[in-house]
Amino acid sequence: MPALYEELRRAHGPVAPVTVAPGIDAWLVLGHHELLRLTREEQDFSHDPRRWSLLREGRVPADSPILPMVGWRPALLFADGQQHRRMRAAVSDALARINGHELRRSVRATAERLIASFGRRREADLVPHYARRLPMQVITGLLGVDERTGQQLVQAIAGMAAANADSANASKRMGAILLSLIEEKRRRPGNDITSALCAHPAALTDEEVLHNLVVMFTAGNQTTVNWIATTLRILLCDPAFRSSLTGGHLSVDDALDLVLWRFPPTQNFPARYATRDLEFGGQAVRAGDMLILGLAAANQDPRILPADGSPVVGNRSHLAFGAGPHTCPAQDPARLITRTAVDTIRHRLPDMELAVDESELAWIKSPWSKGLAALPVRFTEPQLPPSPSDASASSLSVSSAASPSV
Repeated sequence: MPALYEELRRAHGPVAPVTVAPGIDAWLVLGHHELLRLTREEQDFSHDPRRWSLLREGRVPADSPILPMVGWRPALLFADGQQHRRMRAAVSDALARINGHELRRSVRATAERLIASFGRRREADLVPHYARRLPMQVITGLLGVDERTGQQLVQAIAGMAAANADSANASKRMGAILLSLIEEKRRRPGNDITSALCAHPAALTDEEVLHNLVVMFTAGNQTTVNWIATTLRILLCDPAFRSSLTGGHLSVDDALDLVLWRFPPTQNFPARYATRDLEFGGQAVRAGDMLILGLAAANQDPRILPADGSPVVGNRSHLAFGAGPHTCPAQDPARLITRTAVDTIRHRLPDMELAVDESELAWIKSPWSKGLAALPVRFTEPQLPPSPSDASASSLSVSSAASPSV
């Protein structure tokens, strides 16, 4: 994909024509400055897919694999103006009530349990055994979902995002799971994000709670999986970076930011829709055209990278979390989860090394996300604490007030 982005940039400039599904044409925004304008100027670029000309004209098949990702939902991701601010307030307030100290303890305890589960084998694939399991257990705990239901939810959302023939059915399964959860939390509220959304003064309907949970889980789970796995890959494959980290010259946060610049967990993000005809990035964009946020390409825009090609360290002007009014509201807890997951495993498995050549690592093929398919490692005896904490993701709760540590 990076080679494709540069080819498109050379041929078309910062905004390029692309096909995102059979018969579905769109614009891919590759330029850093252009992407900032796209995300900040709601008067020209709307989030509401009901403005999409292809959809209005009936030219998007009902079974199109892209529809579950871009079809309108009553959620903050698909709203502008006051409606967006109303729903974002509910989501942001629910997230702000997460107790950061409790979240860090729970992530560490979950990480240590996972490491203990495969530690005796002296080898593991860190994608399915660690990076994929940890966020799911933590995030479902925050939402107030038990682990079994959480696994079903992960499978349904993964199927929806896969953009294949089963995506529509996966979307229905996901909706049924979440609606049952909301009904339960209306009857018996708990200390969790779902209950906080249900009780918020914004008075979200069940449908609004459901679809905002979809946005939160979809945006939070797989991206955190990718962020953890890719950061671990850099620490395993870049001896100089690992040495600088061990020696205290760089921090885990520096490694996290390096990933967000070079390999953002979300490569491309749908979508904005032009509200009028306009010239944008050298292209004649028409009212109702779809524009895709090329997050990975914009981060590699040669107009904003250091001229000497040096790594970007200590700089968070990347676009991995988006920009403008719709900047990801969960980036602080996501960073805390990822930082704790990476820091825990590198201390518990200090001699961990890649079990295959780096060239053999495979990436999941997706137009939207950037994630490893596998990360096999080997190691010796894990250095686990003598009495692992009994804390678990299911014990996570949100506080009655915002926690300053998130």
